[in-house]
Amino acid sequence: MRIFFLCYFLFSINGLSAQSSSILVDTHNDFLYKSLDSGYAFDKDLRGITHTDLDRLRAGGVKLQFFSVFCDGEKVSPYRYAMTAMDTLEAVIKRNPGKMVLIKNSRELKNAIRQGKLAAVYGVEGGHMMENDLSKLQTMYDRGTRYMTLTWNNSTDWASSAFDERFKKDIAHKGLTDFGKQVVRKMNELGMMVDVSHLGETSFWDVIATTVKPVIASHSSVYAFSPHQRNLKDEQILAIARNGGVIQVNFYSGFLDSSYERKKSAFFNDHKKEVDSLTSARVPDYLVEAFLFLKYPEEVSQMRPPLSLLIDHIDYIKNLAGIDHVGLGSDFDGIESAPLGLNDVTSYPLIAAALKERGYSRKELAKVLGGNLLRVWRENEKR
Repeated sequence: MRIFFLCYFLFSINGLSAQSSSILVDTHNDFLYKSLDSGYAFDKDLRGITHTDLDRLRAGGVKLQFFSVFCDGEKVSPYRYAMTAMDTLEAVIKRNPGKMVLIKNSRELKNAIRQGKLAAVYGVEGGHMMENDLSKLQTMYDRGTRYMTLTWNNSTDWASSAFDERFKKDIAHKGLTDFGKQVVRKMNELGMMVDVSHLGETSFWDVIATTVKPVIASHSSVYAFSPHQRNLKDEQILAIARNGGVIQVNFYSGFLDSSYERKKSAFFNDHKKEVDSLTSARVPDYLVEAFLFLKYPEEVSQMRPPLSLLIDHIDYIKNLAGIDHVGLGSDFDGIESAPLGLNDVTSYPLIAAALKERGYSRKELAKVLGGNLLRVWRENEKR
């Protein structure tokens, strides 16, 4: 419980308690996938197991959480999987009506905050989940999806991903097809934010040329610090700013620190015998990783970047594109490593404290913590 009290204290001394004008928004949390994969219940105490549970999100000061609806594209029906993920969260909400509510527009957020409830919406991670069917996109919107990431690492039939554009030689197409542009226009019409995280550069520029509403990057960081295909180059950051959009900085160590992947590879090489033994027993790679990370916490801690590097990414976007175009998209429960101190969803107040130490004003803090994202959401809602 000590971390809870520390977080509350830090949040309060920086003028960012629940009573302040700041609304803490995180645009990307992968708990639903972890729940469906491993059977974890969101309204149970999952400390030491996951980054996220209901009470810890509330303790961390989060007011609005976008829950990622994700599968890797290999499911028999990604769309059906998406519906199941939404059913799962809505069952939790039904069990906890005093703690949590699903909202479908930015106006409903005020009521949720007034009632002391966590507001939830969906972000669908990967256009493959609409299965090339605009009526399914409409259904996802009707159920509370307020952004869709056009691709995950896998390309769709109508948009190319950053992974495929970087690594596939036989990619079917680059950029948006005519249908892809139709998807963007339909999202604009609905008021569903277009998410450019995971997009290849060709697709990114096609989106910028097609959309008539501000876009988001729901969980991306800065390429200049870590040249990963998932990060945004300077010209992309500036294009999002000109579009009126916002970049929600990802907490993943590998997107923040260019040396992290090298350190991670060395870690697994140091424990190669165990890796080989587990792999030969047909243990999935992600479970091998999870097992070794739990077994050697001191070594894992040494690989994690300092919190200051996350703040550097935020600073970089602020200085390049302006304070109105940066926010937070943690990727908690979708990543195995975050900066030191960011151990779970109770850790957001540490970010607020670090930003204040960098000289961010109360108004600037409010924008980074959620105000910028809410502005973009409201702009997308306009007809």
